[in-house]
Amino acid sequence: MSSWSSPVSIASARGDSFVFRYQRELSVLAAYGLLLAILAAIRPGFYQVQFRLTWVSAAPILIAAVGQTLIILAREIDISIGSQFSVCGVVAGLLAGLGWPVPAVVVGTIAAGAIMGAANGVLVAALKLPSIVVTLATMVILRGAMLWLTHGAAVHLPDWLQWFGASQRWGQASIIIIAIAILVAFAAGVRWLAMGRSVYAVGSDREAARLAGIRPFRVLFWVFVLMGALTGLAALLNTIQFAEVYPNSGDGLELQVIAAVVVGGTAISGGRGTLLGTLIGVALLGTIGSALVFLHIQAQWEKAIQGLIILLAVASDGLNRRSAG
Repeated sequence: MSSWSSPVSIASARGDSFVFRYQRELSVLAAYGLLLAILAAIRPGFYQVQFRLTWVSAAPILIAAVGQTLIILAREIDISIGSQFSVCGVVAGLLAGLGWPVPAVVVGTIAAGAIMGAANGVLVAALKLPSIVVTLATMVILRGAMLWLTHGAAVHLPDWLQWFGASQRWGQASIIIIAIAILVAFAAGVRWLAMGRSVYAVGSDREAARLAGIRPFRVLFWVFVLMGALTGLAALLNTIQFAEVYPNSGDGLELQVIAAVVVGGTAISGGRGTLLGTLIGVALLGTIGSALVFLHIQAQWEKAIQGLIILLAVASDGLNRRSAG
């Protein structure tokens, strides 16, 4: 039998491999393109203002979703992200109200998120407690603490902290650029750095990763710390768009973020997924939410659609695993 293969057959094989490897990302991208085309056909006014505002609103969600992607790749989950987001937003408001300079507010807010992430990381990695139980507990604790501390009242922000406000286009562009830069940096990190590849290894097979010289405890701890730090940055970019921040500002964020990550192709069982898929998932779900509002459809349908999309994505992963098995 000849071992010769034509360039056409090799290219075809490579193309088939690419399509198979990124089939979820490509299918979600196609759905996003179809949604944009439908809006262009029936509501062209959507692109005048709402399309830009959709990306401004989605930028903090994208940053938080980057952290959640790392968590899920490591075969864990963090459902306390919404509460962490609320805490970090209030921390940013309080520090700004005390007259701290902008760099100090930024560092303090990110540090607050990193500390909460480290607490989750210790409980999950060191004590080997289930992450869903740990983060459910911290979600409730943090939410209750915020209501007790603020009595449910909004924290007013000084005027100088609102220079990224919704009326300033260059400020909006800066928020979007920061979010994309974070995504690109972490995408490069998980692809080219040993720490990034370790996240995939731990999520795929923790024992095999340990035998290969990787310390799963260290990897899990640091992904939770990064999750918290990114949530702090996301909360800060959200806070500076408004005149005040509420202690429940992160309610429902966990559903949005997990939906975007899973829809983007990251397997809930860990070890497989891309940050590019997360970007597409955030874009699709963010546009769906904005489109519903723009089309004057009741807002509660957004949560129902997000839940349905999560269910379909998880079911699809399950069917693919059974087929592969």
